[in-house]
Amino acid sequence: MSASSILEKDDQEIKDVKENIKISRGPRQEIELEDVELAKVANMSVYDENGNKIRFGDIYKKQKTIIVFTRHFLCFMCKEYVEDLALIPLEYLQAADVRLVVIGPAPHKFIKSFREATRYNYTLYCDPDREIYKAFGLSEKLTSGSLKGSKHIKSGFIMGVLTSTWRAMKVREYQGDVKQQGGAFILGPGDKLQFSHIDQSSTDHIAINDLLHEAGVQPVSFPNDPRVLQI
Repeated sequence: MSASSILEKDDQEIKDVKENIKISRGPRQEIELEDVELAKVANMSVYDENGNKIRFGDIYKKQKTIIVFTRHFLCFMCKEYVEDLALIPLEYLQAADVRLVVIGPAPHKFIKSFREATRYNYTLYCDPDREIYKAFGLSEKLTSGSLKGSKHIKSGFIMGVLTSTWRAMKVREYQGDVKQQGGAFILGPGDKLQFSHIDQSSTDHIAINDLLHEAGVQPVSFPNDPRVLQI
């Protein structure tokens, strides 16, 4: 192969990567209540870390609830996003009467280790068959994203991949479908879909402060999203 052919091939690969890179589009409603059979979804189940089956609709039945659907638990981008969710003070949520829930696509046996890795102490469930993911139309396409588009990813790409690989080597088992993307919703109380954000790539998660704003919760100062605190 000639040098010019190699350069042309490299240029095309760079163009392909750029076309696949997407950053978060910011907060906006992306699905409407009539687009989802919420009554049907409400009767689907998630699992807690002990394997107990929880009816999805019961999660947000009595209270406005932020529900974040993550990618697989070995994804460093997902891990660092949930690490920032863990920084939200409980009193901020209580003041707004809002509940915070994270749901992953992994088997429930990985909840404990993921909780320890992220220091996330709020409610954490799993939807291993991804029935609710599919019902909400969350993307099942493996699409790369720009790390610069996220306010919550602290690692560089190489270090992040190495960290994920090391965690995977220790368990030697998948912790969710790698193609599955996530999303964020504000549901309840009752059959109310108040907000939705469908992730289009691995880094297209909504900025947490934008999500908190939509739920009526005061903003938080994160490492990559500092906020002025009134003293």
